[in-house]
Amino acid sequence: MSHWIEKSNVYHIYPLGFCGCEKTRAESAETPVPRIRKVIDWIPHLKEMNFNVVYFGPVFESVKHGYDTIDYKVIDRRLGTNRDFKDVCDALHKNGIKVVLDGVFNHVGRDNVQFMDVRRNKGGSRYKDWFCGLNFGGNSAYNDGFWYEGWNNCYDLVKLNLHNGEVVDYLLSAIKYWIEEWDIDGIRFDAADCLTDDFIKRVHNFTRGMKPDFWLMGEIIHGNYAHWANPEMFDCVTNYQCYKGIYSSHNDRNYFEIAHSIEYQLGQYGQIYMYNFLDNHDVPRLASVLRNPDHIECCYTMMYMMYGVPSVYYGSEFGIKGVKGQGEDADLPLRPCIELDMPEQNEKLLKHISALGAIRMSIPTVQTGSYAKMELKNQTFLFKREKDGDIVYIALNISDGDYTFRFNTKYSKLADRLSGRQFTVNNGNAEVTVPRNCSMILVDSEITPVKEEAPAEAPKEEPKPIEAAPEKPAEPAAPTAEEVKTSCVTPAADKGNGVKSLGVPDGRTPVIGGHYKHFKGGNYVLLNIAKDHEVCTPIAVYMSLDGKPDVWARPLDMFLEDVDDHGVRKPRFEFIAD
Repeated sequence: MSHWIEKSNVYHIYPLGFCGCEKTRAESAETPVPRIRKVIDWIPHLKEMNFNVVYFGPVFESVKHGYDTIDYKVIDRRLGTNRDFKDVCDALHKNGIKVVLDGVFNHVGRDNVQFMDVRRNKGGSRYKDWFCGLNFGGNSAYNDGFWYEGWNNCYDLVKLNLHNGEVVDYLLSAIKYWIEEWDIDGIRFDAADCLTDDFIKRVHNFTRGMKPDFWLMGEIIHGNYAHWANPEMFDCVTNYQCYKGIYSSHNDRNYFEIAHSIEYQLGQYGQIYMYNFLDNHDVPRLASVLRNPDHIECCYTMMYMMYGVPSVYYGSEFGIKGVKGQGEDADLPLRPCIELDMPEQNEKLLKHISALGAIRMSIPTVQTGSYAKMELKNQTFLFKREKDGDIVYIALNISDGDYTFRFNTKYSKLADRLSGRQFTVNNGNAEVTVPRNCSMILVDSEITPVKEEAPAEAPKEEPKPIEAAPEKPAEPAAPTAEEVKTSCVTPAADKGNGVKSLGVPDGRTPVIGGHYKHFKGGNYVLLNIAKDHEVCTPIAVYMSLDGKPDVWARPLDMFLEDVDDHGVRKPRFEFIAD
């Protein structure tokens, strides 16, 4: 059964920063200031950018940053009143935009009403069992006269005891209030890996009982995503693996990394609908991370067109930058106050993201269609999404020049939904030239309308139709899965190194047990060559020799390739010794 999230493009707002609030509650006036109503003024922008979901970071009364909740049923006075937020939600809903709230259920702030009672009454408090690790024979860093457990050793974040039924009932009553008062459509669970499975299941059943299409998303950094995303718990989880894979692939000019992550997830997790993003309130802005700013549009194309729901963090559509600072306010640069008329907007990026949103909302194939890799090289990538016989091709080129993709298709004409360019197909053989640092989303031009405006870059002459598929194209396409399966690498004795020749760059051959130095300085030992279960591509398995013996894996050709290091080509992993 389909779900509204499949047709969604999410806009992520961190309200306390977006609205320009004081850093702490103590610095604010006691009278609420209706800053949250600023969101209403942004609705035309949201619609123009084709966002139909707003995910709000913490909005409830808190000590400082929102994740230290004081009261789950009161809007932070720095943002306004409950009535102000209701007006915001009503306005969003009237414009076809759904509302998702940040649910911080693992911990509360030290000024939380129940914890304040414990601070006053110690062991005599009726709430002494609401919190984890209370020990009245010790003392806290705040000299409370008792010890308690804080999230990740942060003792301004007091960990709730979710094994206590009274605590769970209290949190469910808060969620009930959110749904009844503001008609919210979903919840993002902060620090979801710290929550108990039973609690998540309770919330799942409770919210489904109130709204059958209610959406639950969990913040998961590492681990088995399927443990949390399943029919009994979350609908999806944060896709940190591909978040890193997208920007890293572009920085290293190596699409093998993100391609491997996508294929791994689809093979491992199947139809889990991931929550995809390029930056958020906890990590640097994409514009600050990318080494080449010209790659930013390709990053967004990848994120919007891969399986899962895309999310854009407020301000990133303008191309703003932001990196973490130092000290207790390290996250503030990631959470700025911005305005619609802010200077130095990246208009080209704005138009690109708007177009991606429109494409995704209008084509079911890129919402839930299957994924298949068609051609993969370090700096060029062609994949397709397919559903009910409809095919969409996504082509990306981050090389230093134009690149021509040659592939078979059932369509007689193709059109790029981003630029409006059309391409004639001759006897099922397509030839599509993508300019440098550009992407294309290719559809059947016979049935799908395309933009009429001129492309951002000067159009190239349309390639002449080819008479037949070339026997040996200048740059051959990557082998299909079936071709790979027939030529899988099997380790065998060869030159005493334990593997046969793999046709790697410069004739290099991996040395099992060999010492390798990463171009950024780390030391590793190559443990073995594994085979990807799905396509049998060789995978390098290697272990750190510096400190903690972490074990890593990446495609072998990526392990052995040369990379650009500030204009100098060098091995990603340089062989040092046996």
